[in-house]
Amino acid sequence: MPTILSLLAHPDDAEFLCAGTLLRLRQERRWDVHIATMTPGDCGSVEHSAEEIARIRRSEGHKAAQLMGATYHCVESRDLRVFYDEPTLERVVRLFRTVRPDVVLTHSPSDYMLDHEITSILGRAAAFAAPIPNFLADRNLGTPLAKIPRLYYCDPIEGKDPLGRDIEPGIRIDISNVIEKKADMLAAHASQRDWLLKHHGVDHYVIAMREWSARRGKELGVAFAEGFRQHLGHSYPQNDVLSRELATRH
Repeated sequence: MPTILSLLAHPDDAEFLCAGTLLRLRQERRWDVHIATMTPGDCGSVEHSAEEIARIRRSEGHKAAQLMGATYHCVESRDLRVFYDEPTLERVVRLFRTVRPDVVLTHSPSDYMLDHEITSILGRAAAFAAPIPNFLADRNLGTPLAKIPRLYYCDPIEGKDPLGRDIEPGIRIDISNVIEKKADMLAAHASQRDWLLKHHGVDHYVIAMREWSARRGKELGVAFAEGFRQHLGHSYPQNDVLSRELATRH
């Protein structure tokens, strides 16, 4: 059974950016799906302490993943403190060697906040490091992967880089048949509506997701879609397994 891992910064990022694709792979192709967040969302509240909101958001992450038969993981960095350093990379490589993904989805290298961008760097680095036996060989990180997994970048939030320039996806995946389940998964993150309203001025949590998915869908000629770009640098796998498995087009 092929395995896919989404490594994103915060609880609910997967539900915004790639849950439709994960749902299709799970339902149609019977892939093993893992959803990982770098943090438990410990800064995502004006009412609860960091410890309490982290507990709530981990629980919401598990509930959302369970709606599609996926497994949730948290790397246990902290909001606004996702760093590219040895201890963090060690934890991510350990996760990769535990999950053993064939495909990894992570954030766009250029996005609106640094937690997303550093998560992207960590995902790229871990994909390269996880097959290397000598990488931190004294840390018992688990059995090295047989090869580098395929790596894809999700859309940045609102499809823009930090300077407001559009970032076009190279791949669009039709998620029209799973949009309602994707909405249910996002709604499982109930603690976030009030937080986004107070901090971001956003009061259309699920509606915003549907509107963005509809925009990508229109570009593909379907109702709803998600956008990705594949990492095609030297030594990374070159074949586009997402398009092959889900019979989409560029």
